[in-house]
Amino acid sequence: MATFAYGRVSTKEQTADNQKMEIEAAGHQVDYWYADTISGKTSASERPEFAALLAQIRNGETLVVAKLDRLGRDAQDVGATVKLLAARKIAVIVLQLGKLDLTSPAGKMMMTMLAAVAEMERDLLVERTQAGLARAKSEGKTLGRPSKTTAEQRADIITKYGAGESVSALARLYSVSRANILGVVKPASI
Repeated sequence: MATFAYGRVSTKEQTADNQKMEIEAAGHQVDYWYADTISGKTSASERPEFAALLAQIRNGETLVVAKLDRLGRDAQDVGATVKLLAARKIAVIVLQLGKLDLTSPAGKMMMTMLAAVAEMERDLLVERTQAGLARAKSEGKTLGRPSKTTAEQRADIITKYGAGESVSALARLYSVSRANILGVVKPASI
């Protein structure tokens, strides 16, 4: 029977190689390695590599992940994923939990508690981020990317566009993209 391993990272700047090394360092001989670069907000069933893993893994084989949150986006998603795997008699090993069988009553309880804590941590992070953005706005800070044109240039662009200058010509004149010019001359339509 084969051993499958799965890793997930959120951005292209990250790599799942550390998760694979952690799994191998724990003594697991990985026969098949799958890794997604996708947000943790995406449910397990919508991840391309995880779907490929599910299509290849056979009943009775083993799936190893470094942490519980690699299996799903929240407690409900993790629970559904483990339930699907358990129905196929696929052993699920989560290094974070040790040798605990996730399909046993104690394993189900532990998995539910940890998944709920991970979900709460993610929700708190979003809440703190939103609070920080609101504070910055209230302090008058401008959020987002800095404008590529000055207020004076934007006024000139509007005037020239109104006089019949093309968007492409304005983009070349100010060394910005057409989208940038359109954002100046037609801000409500973007």
